[in-house]
Amino acid sequence: MGRWEPGARERLVLAAVDLFHEQGYDETTVAQIAERAGVTKSTFFRHFPDKREVLVAGQAALSALLAEGIREAPAGAAPLDAVAAGLRRAATAYGPVSREIAPRLEAVLAASEELRRRNAQKAVGMAAAMEEALVSRDVPAVTARLAAELGVLAHHAAFTRWAAEPTAPSEAMADYSVEALTELRRAAASLA
Repeated sequence: MGRWEPGARERLVLAAVDLFHEQGYDETTVAQIAERAGVTKSTFFRHFPDKREVLVAGQAALSALLAEGIREAPAGAAPLDAVAAGLRRAATAYGPVSREIAPRLEAVLAASEELRRRNAQKAVGMAAAMEEALVSRDVPAVTARLAAELGVLAHHAAFTRWAAEPTAPSEAMADYSVEALTELRRAAASLA
């Protein structure tokens, strides 16, 4: 395999998820991931600082899409309607590779406390991006924070559902996200 062959990042993610699923996160080394992906260890480290970061490879892009969708929601949209627009935009990041690894990724996260903690940190970043985008729409800070947290919960519920349905197409992530947000909206209304 050529040193600069395209797709190395994607191959590294696929290799890591497969190895974490097959033999466990703790038992998998960077060298094994690189070998399975057909790249060198130095190529791995050009893409990721450590093996933990492989599983959150798309975090920055996902957060950016969430914020972009919120900012571009129609003027006057209610905060949760803007969050729904952000969730729909973020769902465009889920393509065939995401579809392929989703069930294994859920299993890997369930089996590792360290990875569950890292995934929780990812949620903090997603919430912050959504909150900032809502505040830029003149949503009061406390409302923006609550709406962003509901958005994170909706995204996680949607991903879990999508991962559990191997025949669900990538496009279903958007619908699942908005459905989850609607359920959360109803649940929040019942708290009053």
